[in-house]
Formats: sequence, C-alpha cells, structure tokens
Amino acid sequence: MPYGRLAGGLDGTVRHGLRIAAIGVTTWLLLRISYALTDPAFNRLNKVEGERNRRARRARTQMMLMRRLAAMVVVVVAVGAALFTFPAMQKLGAGILASAGVAGLVVGIAARPTLGNLLAGLQLAFSDALRLGDVVVIENQWGRVEELTLSYVVVQLWDDRRLILPVSRFTEQPFENWTRHSSRVLGTVLLHVDWQVPVEDLRREVYAFLGEHPLWDRREWVLEVTDTLPSGLVQVRALVSAADSASAWDLRCDVREHLIKYIRERHPQALPRFRTEVPEHPVAIGRWQDPR
Repeated sequence: MPYGRLAGGLDGTVRHGLRIAAIGVTTWLLLRISYALTDPAFNRLNKVEGERNRRARRARTQMMLMRRLAAMVVVVVAVGAALFTFPAMQKLGAGILASAGVAGLVVGIAARPTLGNLLAGLQLAFSDALRLGDVVVIENQWGRVEELTLSYVVVQLWDDRRLILPVSRFTEQPFENWTRHSSRVLGTVLLHVDWQVPVEDLRREVYAFLGEHPLWDRREWVLEVTDTLPSGLVQVRALVSAADSASAWDLRCDVREHLIKYIRERHPQALPRFRTEVPEHPVAIGRWQDPR
C-alpha cells in the first residue's frame, strides 16, 4: 500500500507527536528496567534478620536513594528533550545559554533549599548516620525511620503517628540513633521504696524473673540502690538488656509490674511511706494573762 502525506500539513504535527511519545516510552522503559533490576535485591534485603540486619538496612537505604536520584535525573532529561523538540524552546535555550551566568545565579538562589535537602539526603545515606528501620529520638519523640527520601524523612512514632521532617534537620541538628551500631539496648526500671526494702531479696527476685522471660537476651542485668531522696525514700534501679528497643520497652514494663506485685505481697513494709514525728510531751501553749 503506497504511503501518502497527510492533508493540511498534519504530517509534521504527527511526527512531532511521535517523537514526544518515543521520548516518553523510552523514559518509562528506563524506569521500569531500573525497578526490575533493584526490586529483587530489595526483597532479599527485607528478609535479612539478626546481626546482618544493620548492614542490610544500610544497603537498602543507599539503593533506594540512588534509584530515586537516577529516576529524577531520567525524568528531568526526558522533559528537557521533549521541550526542545519545539522550535520556540530551541530559541529560548540559545538565549538562556547566552546568559548562563545570571540564570545560574538566580536558579541557584531559588533552588538552594531543594539542593540542600538533596545533598543532605545523600550525606545521610552514604555516611551511614541514618538508615531505614533505625530507632531514633528526635523532637522529644521516639520512633522508627519508615521512609527516607531525598527531601524528607518519615518517622513512625510509638503511637503510630507519623513525624515528617526535612532531611536537613538530621544533618544540621543532633538526634539520638539507638540502632547506630547495634539494635541491642539497655532498659531502666526505677522504683521509689521505703528504707526497709530488702535489696538482696529484690535482686534475687529480678534475676529469677529475667531467667524465665523470653525478651531478656541474657546479656546484662543489675539491680542497685542509686539514690536517697529528701522525701525519705530510696531509689532502686534495675537495668535489663534486650535485643531491640521494642523488646526493651515491654521487658521494662513487665519487670516493673512484677516488682510492684512482689513488694506489695512479700514485703509490704517496703512500700513508700512518709513519716512524721510527734513529741511525747507536747508543750502546752496557754493564753497569756495580764497580771494586773
């Protein structure tokens, strides 16, 4: 079948549309290929447990940020290529190149926050200061890093809320990372009890309770009197170790509940009490009378 030209000069418009469509399809294919190559690695890293989990989370964070950066570059190049298929944009591009110094200065000032967040995201990923799944304390909130992008970080808080912060917040201000080198943490249990508390009995009871508790990792424990309070009480502190922060929280609560029950049932004399001394022979205070 012989080919013919479209009426009214539409062949140029169709060719232009096909070029833009080809750019779009090529961009889509590149993005799909990048996701197809990295998704299996993500799935394997998500299944890593134990001591290797920290290295797996680091690799997953770096791969995710690099994939997003590559996708952003591909999309920007594709949009630029599509725009430069228009003759008017080609002339505009030549004018921009002629004044590249001024344009670069203006764009640099306008895009400074965005570029700062972009560089901060790359710094976090490759300095290993923050990873997906890390337990952090920031803005006086405890949570776990749920999402890490080139512009913001999503922290899942303990009550299932989400705290969204710019990436630059983690590079410009301090924060606590409880899983920087290891997920193991120590939990603290504080009790204020009377001076008659039998410390040795409490110590034996804590050790026996921990020995049967599945959340204790058998790494460390201690119970000691750490302070005397002006209110007439003593402060007893128990330190217990756990595999991660979530387990440490549950273990702390269980130890605290068990000690309260143990003291109440076995040693009620150690319950908090406040003492007041009343003299045996109180001084009688009479009304003064004028001897006259």
